[in-house]
Amino acid sequence: MHELTMNDTTEPSAIALRPDFAAIAEWIKPVAKVLDLGCGDGSLLRYLRDTRHVFGYGVEIDDDNLLNCFRNGVNAIQYDLESGLSSFESDSFDYVILSQTLQAMRHTEGIIQEMLRVGKEGIVSFPNFGYWRNRMQVISGRMPVSEALPYHWYDTPNIHLCTLGDFEALCRQCNAHILERRVMSNDHPVQFLPNLMGMLAFYRFERKG
Repeated sequence: MHELTMNDTTEPSAIALRPDFAAIAEWIKPVAKVLDLGCGDGSLLRYLRDTRHVFGYGVEIDDDNLLNCFRNGVNAIQYDLESGLSSFESDSFDYVILSQTLQAMRHTEGIIQEMLRVGKEGIVSFPNFGYWRNRMQVISGRMPVSEALPYHWYDTPNIHLCTLGDFEALCRQCNAHILERRVMSNDHPVQFLPNLMGMLAFYRFERKG
């Protein structure tokens, strides 16, 4: 496990206000301890640090992304999520976040269970495969390509696409209690027929009992 840590010496972030980041940030209490799984270049953690003053760590396997975390002043650990989170103690974080990474995980059930063990609460976001535009592309004989699913079938890292109903069934199987759900499309909240009209789904959950 390799860690990169650096005080932020980069120029002010060029990250515009992203509604998906803002949706997650609304669930995070100030000065909380946050673990971001598959953190990419650290943009979400930096956003949470700047807006919620969190103490955060990112977990990322890609070398280039780790370097960008370093440049963003984000603490990052090089680690393969598929091997679980055995390096982290139980209940060591207030929140464990998996933002638009679930669909690329091979051991989906395992990572949800590990999130429940390591964090007091888990937050997951993912592209909703049940979104109506995705359904129309499938009906027309093609795999969906969209803003939320930008890859073609032959180069996609996504191996476990799911709908809102699929994820909620997984939560029941993993003994996870869903605290809150939000659904968005084109950066706007969706209330009506969310499994059909929603492009992105966000869930906040905790262990049952």
